[in-house]
Amino acid sequence: MAIELQQNLRLQQQLVMTPQLQMAIKLLQLSKLELVEMIQQEIETNPTLEDAQEISADGDVDLSANEPLTTKEVTIDEKFDNYLDWNQYLDEFNSTGKIHYESEKKEAPDLEAFTTNKTSLADHLRWQLLMTQPSQEEEEIGSLIIGNINKDGYLEISVEDIAQVCDRPAEKIKHVLSLIQTFDPPGVCASDLKECLLLQTKHLAIENPVVNDIIRYHLKDLETKRYKAIAKSLKTDIECVIAAVQFIKTLDPKPGDKFNDDQLIYITPDVYVYKEGDDYLILLNDDDMPKLHINSYYKKAVRRGEKIPEETKAYLKDRLRSAEWLIKSIHHRRKTIYNVMESIIKFQRNFFDHGIAHLKPMVLRDVADDIEMHESTISRVTNNKYANTPQGIFELKFFFNSSINCSNGETIASASVQEKIKKLIESENHKKPYSDKKLTEILKSSDIHIARRTVAKYREMMGILPSSKRKQF
Repeated sequence: MAIELQQNLRLQQQLVMTPQLQMAIKLLQLSKLELVEMIQQEIETNPTLEDAQEISADGDVDLSANEPLTTKEVTIDEKFDNYLDWNQYLDEFNSTGKIHYESEKKEAPDLEAFTTNKTSLADHLRWQLLMTQPSQEEEEIGSLIIGNINKDGYLEISVEDIAQVCDRPAEKIKHVLSLIQTFDPPGVCASDLKECLLLQTKHLAIENPVVNDIIRYHLKDLETKRYKAIAKSLKTDIECVIAAVQFIKTLDPKPGDKFNDDQLIYITPDVYVYKEGDDYLILLNDDDMPKLHINSYYKKAVRRGEKIPEETKAYLKDRLRSAEWLIKSIHHRRKTIYNVMESIIKFQRNFFDHGIAHLKPMVLRDVADDIEMHESTISRVTNNKYANTPQGIFELKFFFNSSINCSNGETIASASVQEKIKKLIESENHKKPYSDKKLTEILKSSDIHIARRTVAKYREMMGILPSSKRKQF
């Protein structure tokens, strides 16, 4: 059998992710804070990139770039030069200009000098333990107990385990444990919720037998609000039970929660929408965004062909190319976000004028067809982006929701239905709250036909309890 070489011509399609396209896609998915962090990292690693706000007075500055807000979908074969003359852009916005900067900057006061560190629950308990002047043995046992208290204030280890670890008698462990259970906050170092609540009633010197018996034997009935069953079991009237329940509600089921270091995460909007007359003004949030420009020294050194080593010249060309694509991709990202927000306002005008109840059903394809982009691009743009609107701050994903058919042939957004359910529950009689079936009938009278299980799903999504647990006496 003879072996020979042959040439064949074959035509096939293949997806090629160029570095430029990968960068454009990556930037579209980033939130504003992530983009700022990414730009700062790029400035540190790319010597040809500079921030116009940090350079000296004799540097080249790119303060702004006024470009049309129309754009089109980024495709694999597309080159950005099709809509932007990049060489002209670099020459125009890297011209020499003077900016006044103060030569001497006054150092801002250190905020750490004015703020104090929040005391942890463990430190707070150890301080109280030392105030009792314990012996060395009691201090060791107490430190071991405190070290096994979780963030909610509950002890996560048994007395037997503690005795085995520290090789001390169980009676001594119980003595130190009882001492720590008298510390602030009340209810700390309990093994479960029942013991935690009883420790708090003991700390408050509450001797009401109804309160203590409900905590000891009827927590499950208390959870389901079976007050009549509790009154029958304790052989008392329901008024006494309700009064005891009102007191139990004032107790703290998580005494250690106030010492947690969990901090609120504030949302930074990517887009601001303001109403001016009958129109809406869209402003992109560029606060703290570095004003990037190309370093003129390196650019001129490469263009003029100065005598520099070939390896260095190749490195500078690569860095200049990377810097150019980064700046271009940032401008493309801004224009894409603007166009998406503009299209959302066009489709959801009633929402911006009147509120959530007037939100219309909308899918990604609606916006994609409107601005002539692919659905995947719209999905990336709306991912983890927020808009500050006259109706509040909303994630861009919020405006895309499924539709629910009405009896008159029209459709309504699922978010609007959830808002209606929420308002119905807020206005209900707390002594006779609406059941899911009743809510379904009320919505049906408003030409909104959904199943009872759908109402239950929406209610759970909003974190609203069922009617049996919303009932108040």
